[in-house]
Amino acid sequence: MTLLTMIMKMSEGLGKTCAIFFLTILFSLPLGMLITLLRMSKNKVVSSVTRFVIAVLRGTPLMLQLLAVTYGPYYLFGTAVAKNKLIPVVIA
Repeated sequence: MTLLTMIMKMSEGLGKTCAIFFLTILFSLPLGMLITLLRMSKNKVVSSVTRFVIAVLRGTPLMLQLLAVTYGPYYLFGTAVAKNKLIPVVIA
């Protein structure tokens, strides 16, 4: 394997990494703002549910969340999230 071949393969990985990064930022910032607003809500039910969701997400390992997002829809609804593995990674 030549140096040029290795650099080409690494550049493919860099492109995928940058795509994951930008998609994650694109979706996580609005979602974080929404969760913050729901958590600060004066409605006790909304605030309590949001607090519970935050506790569950913080209390479970990330690998378990990845497995749930990747394989959960298949077992629950009989359909996969997508053929593209990038979508579950961005969701998680």
